Amino acid sequence: MNFSNLLKNKFFSLTICLLIYIFVFWISYNLLPTSINSIWIKITIWHLYATCFIYLFSVLFNNSSLYDPFWSVAPIPIVLYLSFNFTNSVEVLLLVLTPVLFWALRLTYNWALNWNGFHHEDFRYVDLKDTNLIKAQFNNFFGIHIIPTLIVNISLYPILFILSTKAVGNTYLYIASIFTLSAIILETIADNQMRFFRSNEDNKRKTMRYKLWKYSRHPNYLGELMFWFGIYFMGISSLTAPTILIICPLIMLFLFVFISCPMMDKRSLKNRDDYEDYMRNTSQLFLYPPKS
Repeated sequence: MNFSNLLKNKFFSLTICLLIYIFVFWISYNLLPTSINSIWIKITIWHLYATCFIYLFSVLFNNSSLYDPFWSVAPIPIVLYLSFNFTNSVEVLLLVLTPVLFWALRLTYNWALNWNGFHHEDFRYVDLKDTNLIKAQFNNFFGIHIIPTLIVNISLYPILFILSTKAVGNTYLYIASIFTLSAIILETIADNQMRFFRSNEDNKRKTMRYKLWKYSRHPNYLGELMFWFGIYFMGISSLTAPTILIICPLIMLFLFVFISCPMMDKRSLKNRDDYEDYMRNTSQLFLYPPKS
C-alpha cells in the first residue's frame, strides 16, 4: 500500500494528525521568546506560531481540514497553562476547567467521528481555495487559519480574569459554569439528533426539521455560541474584568450569524429541495417556534 492510499485510511490519518499536533505544540512552545512578561501575549504568540505550523502541514498534505481540530484542541493547553501559572482555589479551577475541557474533548471527538481522513476536506475550505494560486493561499492562510485562531484567542481572553483572581467560587461563577455546561449539552443533543437523522438512508437529501431542529436551523451552532458567552460570563464573575470584554463573545456572534450559518444554508439550498421552505419558516440560530 503506497502513502497516498494510507492517507485514505481513517485510523492512519488520525494518527498522523495527532503526531503533527504534538510536534506543532511542542516546537511552538520552545520557540517562544523568553523575554515576554505578559502571560496573554505569550499565549497569543504561541497560538499564532502553532497556527502557522499547522498551515504549513495543511499545504504539505493539501488538506486544510487538518486545522479543524485546532479550534477545540488548542484551548486545552492554554487553559491548563493559565491554571498552572496562577494560584487559585480548587473550587474555581473545577468550575472553570470542567466545562472548558468537556467542551474541548466533546468537540474534538465529534470532529474525529466525522472526518474520514486526508482525502476528505471541508466543503467551505474547498470553496475558499477554488481560485487562482495566490488568492487560494491567501484565503487558506488568513481565512481558514489565522482569523479563526485570533477569534478563538480573543474569545478565550475572559478566562484570564477569573483564573488570575485569587478568590473562591462565587454565585456568579457557579451560574456561569452551569450556563456553559448547558451550552455543551445543547450542542451535543443537537449533533446527536442530526447524526441519527442522517443515519437513515431514506432521509438523504431531506431536511432535518424535528426536535431541536424544528425551532432552529443551527441549534448546534447556538450551543457553540452559548459556550463562548459562558466563557465571557465566567470572566466577568471575577468582578475585575473591564466592560469592553463584551466584544469577545460578540465577535463570535458575528462569525456565526454572518459567516458560518449563511455558508451552511447556501450549501443546504443546493443539496435539499425542501430547504428553501424550511429556511423561510425556521429561525436561523435562536430557538423560536416555526412560522408555519
